[in-house]
This record gives sequence, C-alpha cells and structure tokens, in this order.
Amino acid sequence: MAVEKPHLNLAVIGHIDHGKSTMVGRLMFETGAVPPHIIEGYRKEAESKGKATFEFAWVMDNLKEERERGITIDIAHKRFDTPKFYFTVVDCPGHRDFVKNMITGASQADAAVLVVAAPDGVMEQTKEHVFLARTLGINQLIIAINKIDAAKCDQKRFDEVKKDLSALLQMVGYKPAETLFIPTSALQGINIAKKSPETPWYTGPTLLEALDTLKEPEKPTDKPLRLPIQDVYSISGIGTVPVGRVETGIMKKGMKVSFMPANKEGEIKSIEMHHEEIPQAVPGDNVGFNVRGLAKGDIRRGDVCGPVDAPPTVADEFTAQIVVLQHPSAITIGYTPVFHCHTTQTACTFVELKKKLDPRTGQTKEENPTFIKAGDAAIVQVKPTKPMVIENVKELPQLGRFAIRDMGSTIAAGMCIAIQPKQMR
Repeated sequence: MAVEKPHLNLAVIGHIDHGKSTMVGRLMFETGAVPPHIIEGYRKEAESKGKATFEFAWVMDNLKEERERGITIDIAHKRFDTPKFYFTVVDCPGHRDFVKNMITGASQADAAVLVVAAPDGVMEQTKEHVFLARTLGINQLIIAINKIDAAKCDQKRFDEVKKDLSALLQMVGYKPAETLFIPTSALQGINIAKKSPETPWYTGPTLLEALDTLKEPEKPTDKPLRLPIQDVYSISGIGTVPVGRVETGIMKKGMKVSFMPANKEGEIKSIEMHHEEIPQAVPGDNVGFNVRGLAKGDIRRGDVCGPVDAPPTVADEFTAQIVVLQHPSAITIGYTPVFHCHTTQTACTFVELKKKLDPRTGQTKEENPTFIKAGDAAIVQVKPTKPMVIENVKELPQLGRFAIRDMGSTIAAGMCIAIQPKQMR
C-alpha cells in the first residue's frame, strides 16, 4: 500500500430533510468517489419513483428500505479524498428514531459538518445534534447553511441563521468565531467544490476547502489498545471476524487480546482494512480482524477488545458527570434508562445523585439533590444492570463519553469520571 494521506472520520449531522445525504452524495461526486453515470442512473430512477432531487442522497441511502422511505437509517461508511486528507464519512441519520445510530456514528468522528437548511434555520434536532457532537468529543465543526438557493441566495437570511447558530454553539462550548459558516446548496453544487457566482457576498472557503483546514487528531497510540466491537461476522474459510474501529493503542498481528465483558481471550491472526490485509492498525482505523480461539457466539456488539495484560475495564458502578437535555418530569434515584457508550447500549440505574452543578460554570449548586431535571448538570452514581465496559474519561476519553436515551429520545449526555471495577477473572 502506498503511504496514505492522513485519515479523518467525518460525521455529517443535522435535522432530517435539511439535506445531509444529498450533501454527502455531492461531496463524493465532486471528489470523484462516485462516477457521474451512477448519479445519472440514480436521477432517472428517482424521477421514475416520484422522488426527483434525491439522486445524490441515494449514493448513501443504498439500502432499499431507505430509498422507499426517503430517509437514512443505518450509518453508511464511504470514502472520499481531498488534496490533504482521505475522509471516511459517517452519515448520521437525522430522523428521530435513529438518534441512537447517530450517537454511534458521531462517537467515531474526528470532525463534523452540521447541515442546516437556510429556509428553516435552527430546529429541535439541530440543537440535539450540536449538543451530542460536543458531548461526544467532536471538537471540530464546519457549518453548511444549506439550500441557500431556496432562500434566494439571500445574505440577510444567511446572517440570521448564522446568528442563531452562533448562540447555540456558544451555549454548548463551541467558539463561533473559530467556526466556518458556508452558504451551500448540495443539490445545485453551490460553494461545495467551487465558489458560486450566486453568492457574490460570500468570500470564505468552499466546503471542500474548509475540510482541508481541519486538524488531524492526535493518535493515542501510547495508550492500551481499545477496540469496541460493532459487528461480528463468521466468514467461511477464515472464521470469526469482529469489526470495529481502533480508538486507542495499536493492534498487531500475533497479539494476545481479551474481550470484555464477554471475558474471552484469543490471538490476532490477521487484520484487514478496505479489503487489504495490514500488519497493524492504529487509532481511527476501521478494521475487521480474525482471532484464533474465538467462536462467533463468544462475543457481540458492545464488547471491547484490549490487550490481555491491560484488559478493558468492566464497571460494577461508576461516577458520571451529566447534563440533562430533556426529560418530561424529573430524574430521581432508581431511574434506569439506556446508556449508549462506544458501541454498547446498556440499561443503568441511578443509585445516587451526588451534586447538582451550574451547567455554565461547573460550580456545585446543591449537594445530594432529590431530583434533577432538564437543563441541570449533575454528578451521579450509576450501576449498570449487566456488565459493561466504560473507561475514565481522563484516561481514555474515547470510551468515557456516553449519551442516555429513554422513550425514543436523548435524555442526557455525559462522561465517566470514576469507576469501581468489577473483578472479571
């Protein structure tokens, strides 16, 4: 393999129908990752199904069910190149039911493009996605104010949406002054690959130029290996092949590894990325790997692979700092929602509310509150209902952040600040 350009995982986030999938399809088309005749084929098919303008979206939504419903369900992984980087796009669904997929997608991303339609401006989901992106540790954000053609390429409308978004970014801790806001039309190709004469008032970079201003994330190769499992396949002639993304450390052939909380061990026989065998995998690599001594039923999505001598931490209980986004009433001791952390989804019970914090300053407002509600930040003690891997955010931030969901929506987001480990051996 030739020496690769640096690799970034890019999440494309934002409200449903604001044009995320079309944006991703357009990026792939403009960078040559999808040939024009394929788009043309999709365009004809889309028109015949009464879904005109969906041709770019279908590049990503190639699951049949998605085409028929016109929405994005799974997280499709696609690659495209800019002069500086090669990107894997994690297309994050915007539809309400699919926020949990969005969480899995965003938690793997190094940077995000937030797509906001100029005519609609900031919507509920825009807020939720911005908040999640921040909590899940995405520090680099580019904003595409999309469908600018539908707002007649009006600078005044662009400025209004930018102002609303700036207030939202400020609230969650992004710096609007350091964030690029780009007027775009994914469908028409405005300011995606080249500057558009339709927005003469805009002097900043195109979206592709903006992507090349992103910084390559530090690769935490000095930390112990952590690879959360996304799927496990059984491939004839090879055996059990878990798939996931290396979050920290280095995975090498011949390495002895342990899977937690499954409490299984094995030896790595081979590692594959983009259908090519590689001798080792580093943080950011999405890989499949074959393990000697492992049957398909031994491990599952949500387990984490690590070295035998520094296995992933299984929590008996953990202390977390959370921010409550929304909850119809109040959260009290005994509440048991689902925690989404790396690739696991585990129900956990609140066993103690330690402190209520001021979300802006982080100062303690109240010790041992009886309840916490929407808008509150708090320090809580949590007990997983079944074994789960979580790490201290200070040591391994990639496995220390989580979102809390219940009743089909994201209730809160947070990070793990202390763990009482469970003895697994």
